[in-house]
Amino acid sequence: MRRSLFVILVASLSSGVALADLKVGYVDLQRALLEVGEGQAAKARLKTEMEKKKGELDAEQAKLTDDKAVLDKQGAMMSEEVRTQKFTEWQKRLYDAMQKAQKVQIDLQDKERTELKKIFDRMDPIIASIAEREGLTMVFEKTDSGLVYAPPSLDLTNELVRTYNQKHPAKTVPVPAGPVKSIPNPGQKDLPKNQPGPTAPPTQPSQPKDAPKQ
Repeated sequence: MRRSLFVILVASLSSGVALADLKVGYVDLQRALLEVGEGQAAKARLKTEMEKKKGELDAEQAKLTDDKAVLDKQGAMMSEEVRTQKFTEWQKRLYDAMQKAQKVQIDLQDKERTELKKIFDRMDPIIASIAEREGLTMVFEKTDSGLVYAPPSLDLTNELVRTYNQKHPAKTVPVPAGPVKSIPNPGQKDLPKNQPGPTAPPTQPSQPKDAPKQ
């Protein structure tokens, strides 16, 4: 990745652009995303929706835990047929809850990508306009270009943020959004953040006491 900037510069010089005429700049799109009003508003909306979904999934998980405890306690008093039926139903509910958690996480990731793409697409013409105004030959993205060092005077991020907010002001002033918690996955403790849930039925949980052999 770090070779990309060098390769582009060499290609430009080979195409007849004199080194003395080469003027470049760079932008930090990730910082710009966090600082433009629409980016902050999008993050706040996603955080609110995720917290709502997390609350719903937490309630389902708590109900599954309670029902499992009841099934363990009362299993010995049930007939083998009834125990088998109730345990099978509980397993199905657990699997359905895990699949729902996975779908919620994927849906939220898709919404985040859509929101970011819309903002980045609006940034592109602004960057081009700034480059033309400043007479720049090229503008690099700080991370993707593999840029290791450049003087702050070449950083166009502040101007990008200012112009973006002027052209596309956020409809409301969002409250700064804190870290977004991961969606819980029933039956899977300590799931790492931003990791999707299982795509296959979970490992069979411990059976209720005296549960019939499968």
